[in-house]
Amino acid sequence: MASHRKSRPAGTRVAGIRTPALATAALTSVALLSQSANAAPAADGKPSLEEVEKKVDDLYRQAESATEKYNAAKEKTSKQRKRVDTLLDDVAKRTQKLNEAREELGSFAAAQYRTGAAAPDTATFLLADSPQDYFDQTQLMSRLTGRQKQAVDDYVTEQSATMKKRQEATKSLETLTESQGDLQAAKSTVQKKLSDARQLLSKLTAEEKARLAAIEKKKQEEAARQAAELAAQQAAQQKAQEQSGSTSSGSTSTSTSGSSTTDSSYATKAEKAIAFARAQIGKPYVWGATGPGSYDCSGLTQAAWKAAGVALPRTTYDQVNAGTTVSLADAQPGDLIFFYDDISHVGLYIGNGMMIHAPKPGAYVREESVYYGGASIIHSVVRPA
Repeated sequence: MASHRKSRPAGTRVAGIRTPALATAALTSVALLSQSANAAPAADGKPSLEEVEKKVDDLYRQAESATEKYNAAKEKTSKQRKRVDTLLDDVAKRTQKLNEAREELGSFAAAQYRTGAAAPDTATFLLADSPQDYFDQTQLMSRLTGRQKQAVDDYVTEQSATMKKRQEATKSLETLTESQGDLQAAKSTVQKKLSDARQLLSKLTAEEKARLAAIEKKKQEEAARQAAELAAQQAAQQKAQEQSGSTSSGSTSTSTSGSSTTDSSYATKAEKAIAFARAQIGKPYVWGATGPGSYDCSGLTQAAWKAAGVALPRTTYDQVNAGTTVSLADAQPGDLIFFYDDISHVGLYIGNGMMIHAPKPGAYVREESVYYGGASIIHSVVRPA
């Protein structure tokens, strides 16, 4: 999937979100300063609370990344299976035509056997009951020879085309087998990461979970503060643009009017996408799911924009290229916000520093600050329509 990544100059990453952890315990990565303040001493080789928390977070991150690879492999497999079905259907039709051509050749062979393989000559003329008999036989052979040649040409052409399609179908079947292997490998990876995470979580005591919940609450408060700052920044920027537009004239006014028309069109579509996403709040995250009962992150954004009449690709790796990149400060409701260097998570921006997204296994579709996991992990913002 690395080929889908966008290269970015160092230091240009926009502020972002940390993918949320379990809805119940709200387990996410803890900042280093928080870790030192809440560290639990290791005893008898048992990992500290922070080590467990970081490991769980990493496992969920890896599971989400594997989920997007699974989605890509599933989409590829589906397309390849359709192609194989089409090719096999074509081969079947061509084989039928080939059999019909073969039968036609057989009928000519039988006719030659009945009438004689050699063309009529003088001896045949002398042996003929009458000149008319010779004439009739000559015409028959001439007619058979011409039709036979066409039948042979048709047979050879159809045979060549059928062999080519069979080879193409065989190759496609091999590719399908490889795609199915990739699909199974990605599925196994997701399941293994989730299983490992559950095992680690099962070893936490009630006290440890309570401590993590307290840390998470502080992180949410900080995320809310950052969202409020972004909302204020965007509001100030919007006000400045409106004031600038009201004092412009001539060609500048015309340009502003055109921009407003474009923004209005986008806003209409974005409202539909957001309304759809909002209606999914509370539904569980299920890896590989595209609705209607559950979603993964890219499945939700794809379904939301589909409701607005815009077709998005299936995976985050492709969705990030399905629009115009804008800065976080310029983000508008409806924009897609991508997270992490591997572009493995996406949310739907709804304004005021908030988004709707399907977090990860164990969580539910929800609305929260784009800064949920800190400002360092937002990859980019894309306007899809």
